[in-house]
Amino acid sequence: MSTATLNISEIFHSIQGESSFSGWPCAFIRLAGCGHGCIGCDTAYAEDGGSVLQVNEIIQAALAFQAPFIEVTGGEPLLQPAVHSLMRQLCDLDQKVLLETGGFLSVGGVDSRVHKIIDLKPPSSGVCDQNNPENIRLALVAELPHRQTFEFKIVIANKEDYEWATSLLHEHCLTDSFTIMMGVAFGKLDPAELAEWMLRDRLQARMQLQLHKYIWDPSMKGV
Repeated sequence: MSTATLNISEIFHSIQGESSFSGWPCAFIRLAGCGHGCIGCDTAYAEDGGSVLQVNEIIQAALAFQAPFIEVTGGEPLLQPAVHSLMRQLCDLDQKVLLETGGFLSVGGVDSRVHKIIDLKPPSSGVCDQNNPENIRLALVAELPHRQTFEFKIVIANKEDYEWATSLLHEHCLTDSFTIMMGVAFGKLDPAELAEWMLRDRLQARMQLQLHKYIWDPSMKGV
């Protein structure tokens, strides 16, 4: 295995709280570092610090949980080039690998076997202008079965976010071909409001709640 290293915030075993894999046991590899400054970031602790580990050490730690899925997340995992080696080696070991990215960087170099969960940052995030349009383009031009390895996630804090999101989804016809996960920013929007908007508009998207924040204290790390 590779002797490349990554700066790791934490490696832990939990219930997948978001995405189309919500509810499944999952091993999480959280990389340290981001720098994009999203308002309301719930993993700001991963911005600094961390431990430098070799890729083979990271793989061994994740495999020890014997989870059906392994998610690589952050921070922003794509900031560290060696993450590509990590994901490729996990795929070579026949692991079901998920990548959760903030959507700022292109997923163009990600192994095609990896399931990519791409955030689309709405206005309330303060970084809406940093969404990388390349990720939508890559999803749209992908052929089957690789097209099925893209999904998009939007966290909604208010009506402006919702209107922005629906406009973007319709502009690119994303609901026609991809899983769209739309959820509320925890404590910022009543889930019933989002549900009502989605039902009213017949929006072809899946509503989600940040499940881990309802199971455990929302400030808890390692979940």
